[in-house]
Amino acid sequence: MIFHHDPDPRLITVRRGGSLTDEHHRLLAQWAATCAAHVLYHFSLAQPNDDRPRQAIDAAMDWALGGARGVMEVRALGGHAMASARLLRGAPRAAAFAAGQAACVAHVAAHDLGAAAYAIRAVQQAAGIAAGRTECAWQRAQLADAVRALVLWEKVRRNSVCWSVFVE
Repeated sequence: MIFHHDPDPRLITVRRGGSLTDEHHRLLAQWAATCAAHVLYHFSLAQPNDDRPRQAIDAAMDWALGGARGVMEVRALGGHAMASARLLRGAPRAAAFAAGQAACVAHVAAHDLGAAAYAIRAVQQAAGIAAGRTECAWQRAQLADAVRALVLWEKVRRNSVCWSVFVE
C-alpha cells in the first residue's frame, strides 16, 4: 500500500471534489511517465519480448499530452504492465510496477508518487541505496514548476508508506 491514509485534496481533481486542475493532473502524469521510462530498461533486460510496460508508459504520456486515449484505456494498460511483473523479482518487477503506476495516474493523480517510488526501488534493487538517492534527485529535477511544491510536500507525507525512498 503506497497511498496515505488521508488523501490530499490537492491530488484530487476538481470534478471529484478536490482542487487539482486538469492541467496539473496532466503534468503529474507526464512526470510519472518520465520517471517510469527512465528505469524501464531494468524490465526490458529481463523480459525483452514483453512490451506491456512500454505500452503503459506510452499511453500515459499520450494521455498527459492531450492525446486521444481515454482514462480507462490508459488505466487498463497500467494493469497489464503490473501483471507483467507477476513472476519477476527485484529491479525488473519494480520497473514494471513503475510503468503500471504511471499509467494509472490518468485515473487517480496520487499514483504519480507510486510511479516515482517504484522507479527509485528499481534503481535501489539494481545498484544500491546511493543510486536510489541519485534517482530521487534526478526525478526532482524533472518536475514541472507548477506541481513541484505539491509533489515535494506529498513526498514528505507519503515517504513512510513508500519504503522511505524519498529521503534525500
